[in-house]
This record gives sequence, C-alpha cells and structure tokens, in this order.
Amino acid sequence: MPSVQRPIYLDHHATTPCDPRVVAAMLPYFGEEFGNAASRTHAYGWRAGEAVERARAEVAALVGADPREVIFTSGATEANNLALLGGARALRRARPGVTHLISCRAEHRAVLDPLAVLEREGFRVTLLPVDGGGRLDPQKLRDALREPTLFVSVMHANNEIGVIQPIAELAGVAAEAGAAFHCDAAQSAGAVPLDLRELRVDFLSLSAHKLYGPKGVGALVTRRGAPKLEPIVHGGGHERGLRSGTLPVPLCVGFGCAAELARQSRDTDGVRIAALRDRLWSLLGPALPQLVLNGAVTPRLPGNLNVSFLGAEGEALLAALPELALSTGSACTSAKREPSHVLRAIGASQSRALSALRFGVGRGTTEDEIERAAELVIAATRKLRALSPAWEELSRGAKRAAAK
Repeated sequence: MPSVQRPIYLDHHATTPCDPRVVAAMLPYFGEEFGNAASRTHAYGWRAGEAVERARAEVAALVGADPREVIFTSGATEANNLALLGGARALRRARPGVTHLISCRAEHRAVLDPLAVLEREGFRVTLLPVDGGGRLDPQKLRDALREPTLFVSVMHANNEIGVIQPIAELAGVAAEAGAAFHCDAAQSAGAVPLDLRELRVDFLSLSAHKLYGPKGVGALVTRRGAPKLEPIVHGGGHERGLRSGTLPVPLCVGFGCAAELARQSRDTDGVRIAALRDRLWSLLGPALPQLVLNGAVTPRLPGNLNVSFLGAEGEALLAALPELALSTGSACTSAKREPSHVLRAIGASQSRALSALRFGVGRGTTEDEIERAAELVIAATRKLRALSPAWEELSRGAKRAAAK
C-alpha cells in the first residue's frame, strides 16, 4: 500500500516531537534498568537514583538553578498547581488576614483554573490587563500590590501569541511588596535563555514535552530561600516531601537529555527557527490583505506566529488545510468553540479572535515546508474569503477608506 503523506507539523507550542537522542537515552530504563529510584537498599535502586540525579542536574543547568531546587512533577500543569495551591495555602497561614493573589488575563488555563479554585477557598484574585501587544505593564502590578499580597503569577512567554513578559522587572516589583512570584516557563524553556537568579522568581514551572522531551514529566524549580509550599499530593514524601509518588525514571532521564540538548543548541536553533518564522510571515503578508499579527513583534518566541485572517474563520481554515498540522490556540482549549481569551485580552474583536491561526515553527521544520505551508494557507484563505459575506464587507470598507 502507498504510504500516507503526513501533514507538515507547525504546532510546536502544543507539543514537540521527542528527539531520537532522547528516546535512545530513555530506552534502557524501560528494560534492564527498571529500578525504583527510591529503593536505597540494592543496586537496581541505586542506578535508577543516580540516573534521576543526573537528569535533575541537567534540568537545573538549563535554567541556571541548583539541582536541589528542582522538584520533578508530571508536567508544568502540576507544577503550576503545586506552586499556586501549595504556595497560597501555606502563605495564608504565615500571614493571617492576607488573601490577595495577582495574575494576568492572558495566562494559561493551568494558572487561571487553580486561581479559580483558590477563589472558592476564600482568596481574592486580581487579574491584571495586558496591553495590545500582550505585555503586562509593571506599573499596573505595582498599583495592584498596594493591597497586601501573598503571591503573583505571570507566565514568561505566552503559549498563543509568543510574547515574552519582562519577568525580572515584574518579579522585582513583587519582591519589593513582599509577595512571592511564580512564573510558568513551559513555552520558553529551551527556546530562549533562562536564568532563575536573573529572573528573580521564586518558582518556575517547566514541561519536558515542550522542549523535545517526553510527555508526562516536568518540574517546579523552587529557588532556595523561597517561601515554603504545602504539598498537594501525599503518600510517601518523595521530592523533598513536596511531591509524593514513584518517579518515572525513564521520563526523568528523557527530560534531562532534552534539557542538555536544548542548552547546547538553543541559540543556533533559535536563529534558524526565527528566520523560518519570519519567512512565513513575509510570504503571507504581501499575498493576503487584511492580515493582523497578534502580539508584539518583539520580544517574542522565535517560532511563534499568530495571525488573524480577517474574513476567514480559523476553524474553517483548519478544515481546509488537512496538509498542515496547525491550531487556533491552546491545545488545552481546542475543543471549545469560543474566542481565545488571550486574543480578547489584547483587545481583539470576536471576529478577529475567531479568524486566528497559531503557527509554531520548530527544530525539525524545513525551508521547503515553510514555502509549501505558505502556498496552502494563501490558497485556502482566498477560497474561503471568496465565499464570505464578511470578507465582502471588509473589502468594501477598505476601498471606501482608500478613496478618502
């Protein structure tokens, strides 16, 4: 039978393919090296434990941390929950009467949903607005911190529009007010330089599958001297008592390998990926009028391009592009037929938000794939616009504006 042509993969914000070198590093720990890293009485456990500690050191090196500051989790979602739920509950006991928490409207659901849980527990949550480019103004945070605050959580790079926040400045503002600071860095780790000390954050969330590692493992990096956390998973006291449960040794090994590879190739990968991203934009822009780039041009993740194709719905474009693997936004909310809360947070109208596609260029993307993707998107957009009353109205409006 003839082989089926696989779609061109341009959804690297949702997940990245596991690097073959990572797979090779993990394989022995699914077989002969099957020991439990918590077994301290025999060689099987010792070797597993040593492998986990080597991986912990590589994850720490990726973000400028000490290995003892790395707590393995099932991914960034669990890390976010541990930081937010565990941090807020512990800090409230340490500061009776203070219940205020701060984040921003463009955060990932893995932050917004735990905050909603905390609201139901009696905490007061302030979600700050972002500007039209997706950035949080440090002065807005400073103003919100006039109320005594336990915790601030702001992501490093947005998962939909790729915009990078001024985390070091924001964390400094929080520290001046005596508030702990958490940062979801799932999208940026491995893509741009990260240093725990330079960022000045207390807690940093990571996920292996966003940097060519395996799914099912991540980490919460807890700065030495950061406020104590209350565990949210109980049953054995693993990971310094913060995250009970038998560690998935193969996945931890894979995470460590992926972190090492990212540290070695991050800068060269970033330059090449950004050039491919810019090439895609340079092909789409001149060929299609009424495109809107969502999010600030810079600073931005090198592989991110989020574009609204006015006059053509994003879902319809996806259906018309089976040759491409794309998304309209976060994979965690892709089943919901509603405008992206991130795009609405930057001031996008409903029609602009619903016409958006997110392109995620990655390590394996080629120039030929970018050229082909541009051809397909241009053709599909023109076809859908030709059938769209909304596009007719937009075109008439543009002609009237040009005639004035």
